[in-house]
Amino acid sequence: MLERIIASLEDDKAEEIVSIPLRGKSAMADHMVICSGRSSRQVSAIADKLTDRLKHELGLICKVEGKDQGDWVLIDAGDVIVHVFRPEVRDFYQLEKMWMAPGAASPANA
Repeated sequence: MLERIIASLEDDKAEEIVSIPLRGKSAMADHMVICSGRSSRQVSAIADKLTDRLKHELGLICKVEGKDQGDWVLIDAGDVIVHVFRPEVRDFYQLEKMWMAPGAASPANA
């Protein structure tokens, strides 16, 4: 599922896609994927397309929060949690720093 999610994000021109393994760190999911869209409209469109693809291809109904605002959309796909941000919002919250292992590559270096 992780590969399918990343492929969908790449197809929709999401930027700075980062996958963070959560196994052993959190019981909420096995992976967290963080990416950016250039605008609120693109953030919402990326989230819509991803949830549609997961529904049609894998029969998975995802929980989605924040799509109406388009600043930060959270998609709960079970084993994978996806965060789609506008760049300014992503910079503000810095989720990668909170979850990535010390010394891991930052999105710009990944």
